[in-house]
Amino acid sequence: VMYMGKFMEQADRDSFFAAPRHPYSRALLDAVPSIEAAARPRARLIDGAIPDLSEPQTGCRFASRCPLSGLLNGGRVSLTIGLVAALMSVFIGITFGALAGFYRGLVEEVLMRITEFFQVLPTLLFSMVIVALFGASLTVVTIAIGIVSWTAVARITRAEFLRIRELEYVTASRAAGASNMVLMTRVILPNALPPIIVQAALMVGSAILFEAGLAFLGLSDPNVVSWGQIIGSNRTYILDASFTVTIPGVAIFVTVLSISLIGDGLNDALNPKLRRR
Repeated sequence: VMYMGKFMEQADRDSFFAAPRHPYSRALLDAVPSIEAAARPRARLIDGAIPDLSEPQTGCRFASRCPLSGLLNGGRVSLTIGLVAALMSVFIGITFGALAGFYRGLVEEVLMRITEFFQVLPTLLFSMVIVALFGASLTVVTIAIGIVSWTAVARITRAEFLRIRELEYVTASRAAGASNMVLMTRVILPNALPPIIVQAALMVGSAILFEAGLAFLGLSDPNVVSWGQIIGSNRTYILDASFTVTIPGVAIFVTVLSISLIGDGLNDALNPKLRRR
């Protein structure tokens, strides 16, 4: 369903007729003649003024949509995608890095070649291909960001496992009969977490920027508002109403800067060398 060249709602036929989500879509369906017209309401009112195409438009082009509500809801969506994508990247990276750093040999060679393959791929292009193949939903966008962002965590985890596995307390645990799984999950991994936590905090900001870029290009769910989607849908109004692009852009900048400062603070707190200064 489109209104003035903009997507209001996107769904398959059965879902659209069964449960339309946008007020404009519901109003269109109510206007269609039906045998059961007597049992249906005569009209459905939509809040907000209908723009007059013969005169220049003023105010907010979203009609019944509040810019502040869109900014707040967009922040919720962007932060959720950033957090979930970062957690997914950390899980994949820790798995690859831990196995490669602990077992070494052939396992390390295979896993590191896979890591290098993903590292040299153009991340934005690869994520665009994933979204184009599986659909522009929030789940697909989140998975796409997580799939292309885990290589840094894998390399950090591998380096920490290679360093820690040769320490004396790991050798003592191995001599005491600890299994490989126990050594990896309960002996080495807890001591390798500080740099991984710092990297994970920085990846949240990167994921938010990544989602904003995809949404700006139109590769996100058009029925869900995010900061990038707000910027992308209002880019044609940047000269006439620059606040529609500036405000969500500033929100992205402040959020990513705050998360980066949190990552620096975690690095200072968890790094023993910096803690002694």
